[in-house]
Amino acid sequence: MSSGWTNERSAAGSRNPWLIVGVISLATFMEVLDTSIANVSLDHIAGGLAASRDEATWVLTSYLVSNAIVIPISGWLSDVIGRKRYYMISVALFTLSSLACGFAPSLPLLIAARVLQGIGGGGLAPSEQSFLADTFPPEKRGAAFAAYGVVVVVGPVLGPTLGGIITDNISWHWIFLINVPIGIASLLLVNTFVVEPKVLEKERAKRLKGGLKVDYVGFALVALGLGGLELVLDRGEREAWLESPFILVLAITVVLSLAMLVWWELSRKDPIVNLKLLGNRNFAITLVFMTATGAVLFGTTTLIPQLLQQVFDYDATTAGLALTTGGIATLVAMPVVGALTGKVDTRFLLVPAMLTQAGSLWYLTALNSDFTYGAASMARLISAVGLPFLFVPINSAAYVGLKPNQTNDASALLNVARNLGGSFGIGVAQALLIARAQYHQDRIVEGLNPLNPSYVEGVNQLSQTLGGEAGQTGTLAALMQQVQQQAQVLSYIDIFWGFMIFVLIVTPLGFLLKQGKGGGEAAA
Repeated sequence: MSSGWTNERSAAGSRNPWLIVGVISLATFMEVLDTSIANVSLDHIAGGLAASRDEATWVLTSYLVSNAIVIPISGWLSDVIGRKRYYMISVALFTLSSLACGFAPSLPLLIAARVLQGIGGGGLAPSEQSFLADTFPPEKRGAAFAAYGVVVVVGPVLGPTLGGIITDNISWHWIFLINVPIGIASLLLVNTFVVEPKVLEKERAKRLKGGLKVDYVGFALVALGLGGLELVLDRGEREAWLESPFILVLAITVVLSLAMLVWWELSRKDPIVNLKLLGNRNFAITLVFMTATGAVLFGTTTLIPQLLQQVFDYDATTAGLALTTGGIATLVAMPVVGALTGKVDTRFLLVPAMLTQAGSLWYLTALNSDFTYGAASMARLISAVGLPFLFVPINSAAYVGLKPNQTNDASALLNVARNLGGSFGIGVAQALLIARAQYHQDRIVEGLNPLNPSYVEGVNQLSQTLGGEAGQTGTLAALMQQVQQQAQVLSYIDIFWGFMIFVLIVTPLGFLLKQGKGGGEAAA
């Protein structure tokens, strides 16, 4: 057992701590599965509720916004309500709102239920990671987070496939109703096996002794800042970004709110979001790594299937399967990193893992018009092998030097970093994709004129290939299609280069991490 660590905060009590991993993983699987399962069912939801597809996307946006607001304050809520009690409330709310989603008769009611579902889901991951950090000593946290991470990986891999099967063969309603039995089972298991340690009860009683002090200003700034930021990133592309008055006003509100949030929370004795944790070097660095990992992971997860479908005309199922190989590779690597974390210097895990991500992105920069399904799968495989060597050590190293009563706040901020990183990755990639495609198309078209011998030769060859019936109009249309495809390919290459450079810039920060046995000793 590590120096200074005790099990007085353990959620397992006198039971085997590995039992806790299994118990909390059930709700994790439910929440992660539901996040990805709804994506493939939007057209069916829109048709079933007499709405357009753009209106139906609010089913996703509403969840993300409410989730983004709750996650940063989940540490405070856990301290005030009680960790086990707050976790069970979150599971119950997620389960009941899933039931409401399944029976929603209209789109507004479905969106309202998704808001509640996002509030419930936002409290799950931070509480679960706090359970693990307090239940396992530092030298065993890596293995615990690896076991927990398996569920986090399986959910997104199975989600789209399961969602498609349910939607096509039963009804979209069941992508939500499937959560109900899982949620009930989770509540029963948590109530039976998870313990609320006495030391946490004493800390809660001490906090509430002088009356509950709620940081209403901080909560309002979180809602405006992080909720608004999620809304900007999710809706920006559809609304033409800053060309839309709505997005422009919202973006200004977000910047002002986040700036005020930092000032306000740092000046508070009992903040709703503990930003003072950023004064811990290890924690600040792991937040940067988690943000970068979220950006690259979610960004490429969106880009690769999109590339295969829009540019190379793959169907949705085949495009999705290109990511499955990566999911399998991650599952295989999880036990390995779990065994190494705590025995190997964290820097020797994180830095090579980041370089692996850079390598997979570099592989994708060789993209051309002959890009194949196998090449996409290989790029995802290279990236996926390195992911466990990022997530597990990051979660293990984040708690080095923190006080035991700071694990709830730390877990909340780690999840904020991952989610915001993912939103930034997707939002920035989609914006740049459009801009760079237009740029490359303009550059290519500049050379397409009758004074260019290569252009004339190309048109003649294309005309002969198409045959005489196509005529000049058909030839030019085919040529323009090739121009657009080439411009799109070049724009994807630009995005992959950008991600790679970003990863390489962040990587050296890994050498600044402090070390201790097991990835660091708890500062008990």
